[in-house]
Amino acid sequence: MRRRGSFGRVIVLLLLIIILAFGGLFWFSYLGLVNARGVFSPVYSLFGLKTPEGIASPAEAEGDLDADRYAKRLLALDVRSQELDKKEAEVTSREKEAAQVSQELDDRLSIIEEKEKSFKQMMAERDQREVNIDQIAQYIDGMQPDKAVANLLQMDDQDIIDVLRAVEATAKKANKTSSVAYWFSLMPANRAADIQRKMANKPASLP
Repeated sequence: MRRRGSFGRVIVLLLLIIILAFGGLFWFSYLGLVNARGVFSPVYSLFGLKTPEGIASPAEAEGDLDADRYAKRLLALDVRSQELDKKEAEVTSREKEAAQVSQELDDRLSIIEEKEKSFKQMMAERDQREVNIDQIAQYIDGMQPDKAVANLLQMDDQDIIDVLRAVEATAKKANKTSSVAYWFSLMPANRAADIQRKMANKPASLP
């Protein structure tokens, strides 16, 4: 009889402990200090039972706790993605502007190169004309005066002026009297007067 009474007391004590333990567990869960779903989930899994709605597995409990954190991360990533999209659009716009500026510079360089090319060509023509004028001046200066005047009168006024000035410059360097004054005397008076007037008023086409 004593053994039965002792066994009954043990059972009652165990039941009391279990009740107090479960009661305290649910009370702490209610206060938010313990996750009851996470604690009882392994017991249900051990017996092949489905976890009740009021009890969550540790993974689910952890997911619930991290849900806000994940949402905030996703929001932060979305904001960052929008910022990167804006920066990419700005970079693309700047690249287009840089390409336009580069094209404008290339066009200006092309224009400058064309102008330099034209200037060099003009200078080459000027130098060649200067050589030709000097050669003509030497050729005419060695002719008889009447033949020299005949050849001069076949040129236009600017060429005549340049040749006469070249002849005068050559004579001045050699300390000689040029034939220009005598050639004017052999020309028709009106043509000679016209050329002399232009020589006095018009600058030389050659330096």
